Parts: sequence; structure tokens; C-alpha cells
Amino acid sequence: MLNNDIKVMYITAASFPEGIMDAHQALHARVPFSTNRKYFGISRPEKGHIVYNAAAEELQPGEATQYCCDTMVIKKGRYISIDIPGYRDDIPAIQKTFDQLLVTPGLDPQGYCVEWYFNDTDMRCMIRMEN
Repeated sequence: MLNNDIKVMYITAASFPEGIMDAHQALHARVPFSTNRKYFGISRPEKGHIVYNAAAEELQPGEATQYCCDTMVIKKGRYISIDIPGYRDDIPAIQKTFDQLLVTPGLDPQGYCVEWYFNDTDMRCMIRMEN
């Protein structure tokens, strides 16, 4: 459950899945690291292919403009999720987990697959539910 919307600034990967790491590296090169900031990967199918955004929470109004990033909002609401501890040791587990979540009835048709990176080793795969 997300109790509040989260405004994020992001960089879109040039391709999926090949461009994911480059997008995260580009984001981290622009946006100063903060332990107070939440970090995400956000994806969804658009026009026949997956669009992936490496994202960081905007802590102060105007940060996205300052760091030359686009913005979007991760909507509050009820999410189905599965945590992946030690995800770096099993990167394919991320896709497998989303494949498992995507067959859940009642997903928000306008929602995204959201990767929430808690730290360098642990993350959560989540998808917003309809109401």
C-alpha cells in the first residue's frame, strides 16, 4: 500500500532490457545520491514494446528541472508486491517476479511495473491494483 503519491524524476532507457543499466547510471550521474531519496525502475508496454524509466524521488520542488529530468507520479493506492532480497545475485528473478504478478486479476490497466530499490541489495516488485 502506498499512502501517498510519489513524484519522481526519470531518465528513459534507450532500449529494454539492454538499456536499463545505462539509464540508471545516467540518472545517478545527474541526481545526487541521498539516503532520504527513494529509487525506482518503472516500466510498461507502449506501442508494442516496453518503455523503462530509471527514477528517483523528487525531494525538493524543481529538482527535476535542475537535473534535466522528466517527471511522473507513482500513484498512491493498493499494490500487489513481492520483495527480492539480494536481487543482484539473481537479476532474472526480477522478470520472473513480474511475470508472476502480471497474471493477478484486478490490476490497474493504467498502472506500471514498479521496481522499488531499498538499497544496493534489496528491492520490491510491485503493480498497482484497481481500487
